[in-house]
Amino acid sequence: MSKTFEKAVTGFNHNIKHKGKVYHVQTEDSGVNNPHIITHLFVGGNILASKKSSYSDVLQSPNLPEVVREMMEEQHKGMLRNLINGTYDNIDGASRHYQPGQLATAEEAAKAQAAAAAVATSPRMGVKTVANSLPPEVIAARELKETPKIVNENAETIFGEDLISEKSLDEVILSYLASESDSA
Repeated sequence: MSKTFEKAVTGFNHNIKHKGKVYHVQTEDSGVNNPHIITHLFVGGNILASKKSSYSDVLQSPNLPEVVREMMEEQHKGMLRNLINGTYDNIDGASRHYQPGQLATAEEAAKAQAAAAAVATSPRMGVKTVANSLPPEVIAARELKETPKIVNENAETIFGEDLISEKSLDEVILSYLASESDSA
């Protein structure tokens, strides 16, 4: 294991529009001192789903940074696949979309708390379940003791959005040609 390795990358962030709502997927490495990869799915600033996985079993890998990065990418993509495949479409709490800076009314907040309280302990299985069989990521998100914050600083994206331009192809070509003529 490389002694200078602390985190594979700062994190991955991705915004995706799905069925009229903007979702934010965020994946972070907690570092070798706490070897976990955590992915959160936010909608309207509220956390909808969360997944945490350990990589303590690969800490001695000679190429640990690459292994952790691959694990992060796969977990990040998995959350995106679940979103696109409709896993979270009918989940209470995802039905109301809030714009940045918009807060829930007291009635909406009470409804969200009641939905979170629907998580009950099953005496037979000894695990937490929900009457309507929520995905494990949603149950994990509802059980979080501390609400994570959306982090966009120093985070990478694995999808190359920085290569996407709002300019038309003609504008891009003209900008390129103008910069070429300036440097000549």
